[in-house]
Amino acid sequence: MRHFVYLALNTLLLTGCVSSQEGTINRTLDSFRGESACYDRETEPYTPVVDTHLHYRPFDGKAIPFDEMNEYLSRTSVRFVNVYGIGQMLPAQSSCSNYSKCPGVPVLPTTRSDFVNAENMIASAPDDLHLTLSMTFTDLSNPESTMALMALYEKEYPGLFHWMGEVNLVKQAQFNNHHVPASPQNIEQWSDFMAELRARNYPITIHSDIGNDAHPTYYLHLMEKALARYPDNKIVWAHMGVSYEQTRLDAREHISILSRLLDQYPNLMLDISWRILDDYYFSRPGNQPLYVDFMNQYSERILPGSDFVAFRNNTYEVYQEELNVTSRIHQYLNDDAFRNIALGANYFKLLNLDYQAPAVCL
Repeated sequence: MRHFVYLALNTLLLTGCVSSQEGTINRTLDSFRGESACYDRETEPYTPVVDTHLHYRPFDGKAIPFDEMNEYLSRTSVRFVNVYGIGQMLPAQSSCSNYSKCPGVPVLPTTRSDFVNAENMIASAPDDLHLTLSMTFTDLSNPESTMALMALYEKEYPGLFHWMGEVNLVKQAQFNNHHVPASPQNIEQWSDFMAELRARNYPITIHSDIGNDAHPTYYLHLMEKALARYPDNKIVWAHMGVSYEQTRLDAREHISILSRLLDQYPNLMLDISWRILDDYYFSRPGNQPLYVDFMNQYSERILPGSDFVAFRNNTYEVYQEELNVTSRIHQYLNDDAFRNIALGANYFKLLNLDYQAPAVCL
């Protein structure tokens, strides 16, 4: 039997938890450093303690200030976060703020947002959050400079970056803005930097569309090529491979593709970031039980994330909404899957972090 609310709240308050401004009881960062009170799913949030896919920088560089973004997080259940820049930015002098409304304007890989994140981290790292900086600069279709830039990052910011991505293998949304998918030949050219990522034990998050509504698996061969060529790399497939160009992929076919690749490649993980998954897949009639069963079965291979982009005009309420929507499916997971995904066990293991996910109350 689960704890009564009164007893659960008092237990939480005595074991490293705080009350948020919304009245929800959220755990402190310190409470994950060792054994803590069990997690009562009836009284504690279904939103995760980790957001593995959050863009602190927007496409036009006009961002929510670093400290303000961290304050947003502190008001939620999130205590661990991947600090993504944005892998592709609009030109510095462009008046465009939304690339989708500016066809022809280039949105190309750059180091700018990563350097801003690093400087902000040095100047103002929060005490109540664990931030993991990620390198988002890599152009997978022109990878020749990647090794030199990785060396520059390590020279300028030694020990600060521990992840790569989100980087684009194929992203149809940016085809009108000069994005070119990486070719099978380009994928072969990743060998040096993928070896360096393995040596550093860094994961890489790859955006790679499975296909589109007209051609459901048109681009799948590219991700399959990357997985076959680099099976020993920790590869995280962003958004379970779907996009706004593909909102009608049959759930059974989708799950079959993901299951086959997870079975074939033990180092592959999926992130369930971006509300497109809930809007068009998880919440469709008849789909939810299929995805819940899938996530329960592969619960050690899944990471949560919001895919929030910190555009300056976005508010705390927008972030909380995105977090809620991308986490709704957590409510239906079994306790083991909830602990692995929402309570951070997978993330801590992936990064070899000295933190511990709480057990779920019986």
